[in-house]
Amino acid sequence: MDFNNLKLFRKQNGFTQEQVAEKLGVSRQAVAKWERGESVPDIENVIALADMYEVTVDSLVRNMTSLSDKRSDKKHMFGITRVNDKGQITLPKKCREVFGINTGDAILILGDEDKGIALVRVSEIFEK
Repeated sequence: MDFNNLKLFRKQNGFTQEQVAEKLGVSRQAVAKWERGESVPDIENVIALADMYEVTVDSLVRNMTSLSDKRSDKKHMFGITRVNDKGQITLPKKCREVFGINTGDAILILGDEDKGIALVRVSEIFEK
């Protein structure tokens, strides 16, 4: 098991290590060690973390980065982002790097109610 998502989920939910530690009844140092991979939380804390971050236990336990790295078909999993109160999302840095997305680029948003949403740089459409 690799808990490399703990820091990501904590930050996305706007918690500090101290706040997480207080909610779980553990030390801030314990939370820091979990996030660095120096130790792992017990099953009760894993369940509590999943509830706190509103994700599945599976999301906490699986290493999303290694799943993405093993793919050879040029498909990626960049992580999770949330929509803010203005309806905006922040694309993870790695996503912007892989697809060459820069500040000011125009993005076309496509949607399929059964399959989801796709983002396409508008400049790519006109280059082909």
